[in-house]
Amino acid sequence: MNYRFMRVIIFFDLPMETSQERKAYGIFHKFLIKNGFIQMQKSVYSKLAINRTVLNSIKNLVRKNPPAKGLVQLLEVTENQFTEIEFIAGESTSNVLNNNKRLVRYD
Repeated sequence: MNYRFMRVIIFFDLPMETSQERKAYGIFHKFLIKNGFIQMQKSVYSKLAINRTVLNSIKNLVRKNPPAKGLVQLLEVTENQFTEIEFIAGESTSNVLNNNKRLVRYD
């Protein structure tokens, strides 16, 4: 029973024209990685939340650390919905196995 597991997905589009904007991009990228987000695509990251309390904590953390410029969007989906991602072109290249039973990291 995995109905309580949720996935937070962050989408962002940040300007990178000046050195200051590139620095802000790097800071936000490092913030996401440091806080356990996994990169799905260039500007799409996700993180597993084991319950609603953790989900709200993750959302509040992201809200408190936005970049100064650009667009950052947050989407929450159930883990079952997340596992239904269909690859139209390409394939998953993550070292994290995602399924509706458990997430296992291997190296």
